[in-house]
Amino acid sequence: MADARISPHALPDLKSTTDDALANYLRSLHFRQHHAKLDVRLALGYLGVAIAAATFAADYRLGWDATKRWTAVAVCAYAVVNGGFSWWIWQVEGGCVFEGVRGGKKISIASKTNKHDPTYHLAVTDAAGATREVQAPFTAWFTADGFFVARPFQQWLARSVGAIGEADAKNAASDAGGSEGGEIAAESEGFATGSGEAGGVETKGKGGKRLKRKG
Repeated sequence: MADARISPHALPDLKSTTDDALANYLRSLHFRQHHAKLDVRLALGYLGVAIAAATFAADYRLGWDATKRWTAVAVCAYAVVNGGFSWWIWQVEGGCVFEGVRGGKKISIASKTNKHDPTYHLAVTDAAGATREVQAPFTAWFTADGFFVARPFQQWLARSVGAIGEADAKNAASDAGGSEGGEIAAESEGFATGSGEAGGVETKGKGGKRLKRKG
């Protein structure tokens, strides 16, 4: 389970945490991640920063009159680069959180959420270009108080995505009937009672007195 607690009502935080867990899980299954799209995004971002920095430095050292033509060129170039950066994020990456290969099989996964809907949506594209959409509520792997539980999330992925199920047969074969909810409840209870000493659990008896039951 993740140690960091987030608000169970903050969709961006739920999605970001789940996206990170997805990528970490696939890397642990020896999927080799491709970073080409991320590299292009970083290159466009750094290019925009470089244009802005060079324009500022030239204006600072040479003055406005000497650089106004080049400043106009730089502004146009920055607009083009920034437009390309936005287009790349929204049209090319399209919410992609993982792209990689394992055993010669390529997989690309994009995620999204809808406003006011605590559901995690995935679009999984295989090597043949076929895309399959799966979804599940965040409550399937987040406790009520905002802690992420890895196992039910991994079980859901392994059962829902064929390439992941082939790489993690144990989670793919897990019982979907109620084990996830039981584990979420157990983890929540563990955090609630984790302050007991020597494995004991503190409860309150009559009159508000604390009673200690040894585990």
